[in-house]
Amino acid sequence: MYRYDEFDHQFVRQRTAQFRDQAERRMKGELSEDEFRPLRLMNGLYLQLHAYMLRVAVPYGTLSGRQMRQLAMIAERWDRGYGHFTTRQNIQYNWIKLEDTADILSALADVEMHAIQTSGNCIRNVTTDHWAGAAADEIADPRPVGELLRQWSSLHPEFSFLPRKFKIAVTGAPNDRAAVKVHDIGLRLHRNDKGEAGWEVIVGGGLGRTPMIGVTVRDFLPEPELIGYLEAIMRVYNLYGRRDNKYKARIKILVHELGADKFKSEVEAEYARKPQASTEVEERELKRIAAYFAAPQFDKLPRWSAAFEAAKLKNADFARWARNNLGVHKVGGYAIVNISLKPEGGIPGDASAEQMRLMADLAERYGSDELRVSHYQNIVLPHVRKDDVFAVWQALDGAGLAAANHGLVGDIIACPGLDYCALATARAIPIAQSISRAFTDIDRQEEIGPVSINISGCINACGHHHVGNIGILGLDKKGEEFYQITLGGSPSEKASIGTILGPGFAGHEVAGAVGKILDTYLKLRAPSEDFIATYSRLGAKPFKEALYAAA
Repeated sequence: MYRYDEFDHQFVRQRTAQFRDQAERRMKGELSEDEFRPLRLMNGLYLQLHAYMLRVAVPYGTLSGRQMRQLAMIAERWDRGYGHFTTRQNIQYNWIKLEDTADILSALADVEMHAIQTSGNCIRNVTTDHWAGAAADEIADPRPVGELLRQWSSLHPEFSFLPRKFKIAVTGAPNDRAAVKVHDIGLRLHRNDKGEAGWEVIVGGGLGRTPMIGVTVRDFLPEPELIGYLEAIMRVYNLYGRRDNKYKARIKILVHELGADKFKSEVEAEYARKPQASTEVEERELKRIAAYFAAPQFDKLPRWSAAFEAAKLKNADFARWARNNLGVHKVGGYAIVNISLKPEGGIPGDASAEQMRLMADLAERYGSDELRVSHYQNIVLPHVRKDDVFAVWQALDGAGLAAANHGLVGDIIACPGLDYCALATARAIPIAQSISRAFTDIDRQEEIGPVSINISGCINACGHHHVGNIGILGLDKKGEEFYQITLGGSPSEKASIGTILGPGFAGHEVAGAVGKILDTYLKLRAPSEDFIATYSRLGAKPFKEALYAAA
């Protein structure tokens, strides 16, 4: 795991002191809200419906036990005892007082964390695969490149005031768990016939009011050229991006309006202007960073664990959880443990301070002191010996963290919606809770199989509803909340944007509508066919008929 150097420590401490002064001036009335707003946003502090919200960066989703424990302390001391993990691999605190914020930032700095560039028109927190460094299908761990990008983009003078916010995602596996095709820049690792690493560069993806899948501008960019090429992309965006209309300011609009070929030629021309010698990433710097991400010292274990198999035979609940919540590890005798933050009727992504401390304890005792925040608003222990998995499950079960619904209907993604967010037009949390309660039968969830349900409380799409297999968008209609349903979305390597089925539903009707959709799928699916495959084969018609025929 990356550790701050002397510059990092100084940089974060100076920023904290700077913000403390700014906040004090605001509280004294020396700064107006209009003057203070850009300053607080540069430090991840939002003013929401009821209180300030602080968004804390978790670069490439990686945390140590010490850091998770500090997040628990902050939740307990300065919030209401919990934090909210987001689809951007961050954590948000929803009940922050302005007078406490500088102290919180100082506490974050104590464990090499911060809230810088979690808001504003800059390059945001770089995200990646939450199974990075552990997944059996991985070509290479992408987190060293994620850290390189973090260092490059932090307060980059040319890219600190972009036309609009900018998001980068990186994956080192052919099975995309980082949703790279719906980011402003997405990077997918490949190796050529010589075994050399290179990156597919995808530009212009994004969700929000104009959802788009990114286009590939380079099939194979040699790794030493990565920073120079990304700088060329950013310069083209900075030069041509719209600044007169925030709804048309994202790079996806620029790519669309110029056309993919024209945009690519502009980038290549910009890249050619800079001498190659000055754009190459120094190999020794990437190696230096990579050393911090060296794999743990794995024990040599058989792939088959007698203790693990025996526990499954003796405990049916554990066997079910293991079937649904474990991922295949690249090292024999180990497993990836996915901790669901989606209990029945719970708020997706929320974890109490007590739960955060428990997860920190488990990481330190059983998981090589590593945790990951996933895009699905869950937590991952990436390196757990199979011999220890039953003990981990017992601890999770005692803390209300053993929901066996990873990847199933109960594993719902939802933004905070109108319960917290000043931008929202409808609530998202109660809709997630109603669906969760409608599918309490885990046998039915397993019968349905893998399906993603994503809920957003407005068109900004923080719940990524566009790429949910079933997407739900809350909108205001003449002062009342109603919900559009889309089908067919996917954030995977075969990314797709969902299609609106028809008229929206009242909030109390949404869970029933989802039930009809899934009943239709069960009737029509082919053997071993998951939901997205059935929808791709049949299209929207049978699902639309099931929902609207009676009406």
